[in-house]
Amino acid sequence: MSSPSPRLAPYAQVKQYLKQRLATGDWPPGQLMPSEAELVAQFGVSRMTVNRALRELQAEGLVDRVQGVGTFAAALHKVSSTLTLRDLHEEIAERGHRHDAQVVAQEQVAAPEALAAQLGVAPGSPVFHTLIVHRENGVPLQCEDRYVNPACAPGYLAQDFSRTTPTHYLFQATALWRAQYAIEAGRPTAEEARLLAIAADEPCLIIVRRTFSTEAAITIARLVHPGSRYGVEGQFTP
Repeated sequence: MSSPSPRLAPYAQVKQYLKQRLATGDWPPGQLMPSEAELVAQFGVSRMTVNRALRELQAEGLVDRVQGVGTFAAALHKVSSTLTLRDLHEEIAERGHRHDAQVVAQEQVAAPEALAAQLGVAPGSPVFHTLIVHRENGVPLQCEDRYVNPACAPGYLAQDFSRTTPTHYLFQATALWRAQYAIEAGRPTAEEARLLAIAADEPCLIIVRRTFSTEAAITIARLVHPGSRYGVEGQFTP
């Protein structure tokens, strides 16, 4: 088995190692995997680093985590119906390209009834809102319209999202438990078309993603991509 690449970030090295061993069947579905303490000792990294690797594996449906018990290899059928939560900055960097972001809005707003229901808060409650255009080599690639539950990420509005992405910050600041996706082809709103510098009738790939901790909804985001500039791909090996 190949060893993790030293060029990867520490959390990604831990994650790659665990994914390789899961892929080769070293831990069959339901088997208890190494503890966080064991992985900390093995890789010489912090518990936070190990926890991020395990959170991402859980988000991908590869492991199940039981508080106070440990981490277990997930049933393989879960893998085929999941998508990976990835930081767009990392996707762009892996292509050898430059990512930058235009922060259009970063504010606290009162949640209308429909949004409040999605985030599990009372109508009219304060929620955090950002509207950000992500660019690849200067070309708009994604319009990210995001609302965040302040109870889950109270420091959200204090971040400089021209230097870090909301996804990266929320990975670090929250305990992600599960995610929901809806993906469709559609037309952008007038504002989205203007921000993405595309025609109002250009087909777009639209992803609406909601993430949860074990206790509450963390965030809901509408991610709009020009269809000519972005695609979704993946693979599944049983």
